[in-house]
Amino acid sequence: MIIFGTLALGFFLGLVGAGGSGMTITLLSVGYGVPIHSALGVALAAMSFTMLSGTISHFREGDVDVKIGALVGGFGMVGAFLGSRVANSMPTKELTAFTAILLMSSAIVLYFQLFHKEMVQAFVAKHAAPTKGVKFLICGACIGIFNGFLSGAFGIGATAYIQIAIMLFFGVDLFHAIGTTMMIILPISVSGGLGYLLSGHLDFGIFVQTLCGLTAGAYVGAKFTRLIPATLLRCLIIGMPLTGGAILFFNR
Repeated sequence: MIIFGTLALGFFLGLVGAGGSGMTITLLSVGYGVPIHSALGVALAAMSFTMLSGTISHFREGDVDVKIGALVGGFGMVGAFLGSRVANSMPTKELTAFTAILLMSSAIVLYFQLFHKEMVQAFVAKHAAPTKGVKFLICGACIGIFNGFLSGAFGIGATAYIQIAIMLFFGVDLFHAIGTTMMIILPISVSGGLGYLLSGHLDFGIFVQTLCGLTAGAYVGAKFTRLIPATLLRCLIIGMPLTGGAILFFNR
């Protein structure tokens, strides 16, 4: 049943081009009764594989800024591992609530990215840092540790937060932000997944079923992305984390 459920979820994730860690947590936790700590571990571990294929694809297209990806991703690994250790000590109800709130808040970030691009561009024009020097290192470290911690502690991929951060502070365009974010999330998800594995919260049976369902569904869903209106696509991108977060919050 998990394979069928993640297959359907994977279709919509492939359709909108999202990593879907938060939605995976909601499906496993609410839909199949998987304990929240295990759901977080499975979601992060599964995302490692999807981010690997996505990073390779975007790198071949020239949409990955390796310098930014290596800096932010490296510090992100530290944050993710620390976050996973903190999550293991949190009670189930509180952990579920925080995860749901962060998932819903990511929809707000996505809204500004998709419908108010002029605000993002105005900020970039004033505050973007060059990709060199002390300011670059400090910004990269802060972005990596903060978003890595969010991913490790609450299982969300933090895709929206990372994308908007590297766009705002490094002046990266949207296409390079998408590709570079995948490179950043790859080490973050590996590190976070390792933290849950060491704590005994990574169920391999559920992990394999989830990975198979998401991978197959996403492959099919991606074929339909260009067949739906752009406005509907933007609404789906925002609506999915908002809906998933609300379901998780009210069923905690």
